[in-house]
Amino acid sequence: MLPVLPFLALCVSAALAIPFPSRLLGWNAQTPFVPSKFQVDQPKVEIGWTDPRLLGGKFIDFTTPRYGEPLNVIISNLSDPFVLTDEGFRWYYKSIGFSEECLGLHYGHVHKADLGDGDGRKSEHILARQHYFPRWGTCWESLVGGNHFRAWKQNGTDANTGAWFLGASKEQDSTKHHMIVPDGYNIGRDLLVEKAISGSSWKGISWVTDVEWREGLVEPGFKGINHAIAQDGHIAILTVHRV
Repeated sequence: MLPVLPFLALCVSAALAIPFPSRLLGWNAQTPFVPSKFQVDQPKVEIGWTDPRLLGGKFIDFTTPRYGEPLNVIISNLSDPFVLTDEGFRWYYKSIGFSEECLGLHYGHVHKADLGDGDGRKSEHILARQHYFPRWGTCWESLVGGNHFRAWKQNGTDANTGAWFLGASKEQDSTKHHMIVPDGYNIGRDLLVEKAISGSSWKGISWVTDVEWREGLVEPGFKGINHAIAQDGHIAILTVHRV
């Protein structure tokens, strides 16, 4: 008869050698979980926007009661004042390849976000989709998938900065119910930033955009993230200038 301790060690070794179906773990097997020592920074006063966490908000929206999508782009109120208006923001996002939804109709779930501005959880102000070509461009995105973002304005009575907070992501086609592609939160954010910093124009107005990358505002990984798709915890702070 084997001694107890060596026998238990043998059993553990044998168990670890057996492949375990990742689908039973409840997370995306394409992004294995790696324990991290990452520390989220304490909220502090910012220039050009207010950290939502100061007044109970967060950098993840409320897609469902338990899960949400990251707010991974901020357009600072140091930007041109026109961009901070509804009309000006619309002109700007059209200049970087986005437009309103197909035929002006909303498809999918309305997300809410708490920007810590005193308004609590408020519905998305804008949903814009990649505009593939001049006519019906966003209708094509609705069919074949692509980049899109939701936007909220930080304009409550407790933090009326006027900054725009965006949740950008790349999604799959309509046959897959617009599920986010693997790594889609990072990809969607990076595609939007790439277009922004390349320079753009619309209706005779040209724009140049500066970007500052921040981390420490939201924990990287897939904890609390919709679809269990990990994100890298980086947030792009954009400042848009008219030229």
